[in-house]
Amino acid sequence: MSDTPVPSAPPAPEVAASVFGAGLPGAERYVARLASDGVTRGLIGPREVPRLWERHVLNSAAVAEAVPEGARVVDVGSGAGLPGIPLALARPDLRMTLVEPMARRVEFLEEVAGELGADWRVVRGRAEERSVVTAVGPVDVVTARAVAALPRLVGWCRGLLRPGAQLVALVGARALEELPALLPELEAAGMRNVHPRAVGAGLGEAATTVVVMTRGRG
Repeated sequence: MSDTPVPSAPPAPEVAASVFGAGLPGAERYVARLASDGVTRGLIGPREVPRLWERHVLNSAAVAEAVPEGARVVDVGSGAGLPGIPLALARPDLRMTLVEPMARRVEFLEEVAGELGADWRVVRGRAEERSVVTAVGPVDVVTARAVAALPRLVGWCRGLLRPGAQLVALVGARALEELPALLPELEAAGMRNVHPRAVGAGLGEAATTVVVMTRGRG
């Protein structure tokens, strides 16, 4: 085992209380797990620990603004649970499924769900696999955070995205710049109403932009 010390979890910023409400203790326990097991298992880099709240947890919870009430949400390529776990903690009305292909990440997700007493489902596999689509069932919203370029992501999620379902993707600045050029390809793949949406305006550094699109019925 490495003798390198694991950084301690940063305290919750004041704004976290308004984002998570009654779910704040759960969010704090999740951040503590990310700062400890998440680092030792290689899910989070040690340098990310001081900014876990702003860059990762609050940033992910901001997605809540783009998700309808009571939606059945599937977080694909969930990794360490981002954005799915913060989103579910901020929005207990949602029915959350976390999809992740790597066994060690799945184990971490299952442990976090168990520790928090959450009824989230964890499904091991890739979004494009038929077994995953069958296991997940009907979906209203698919979320993803820096999983792949948008056209590739849409291709992977095609089986989950039934007509009327939305894809809400947390993307970086480059993807936003490329979005206008990608519109024809995304529309050819059956996606409609493709647009960027700013979320988390009151969250300071955690404010971000998502790309939202809806699977067409044609």
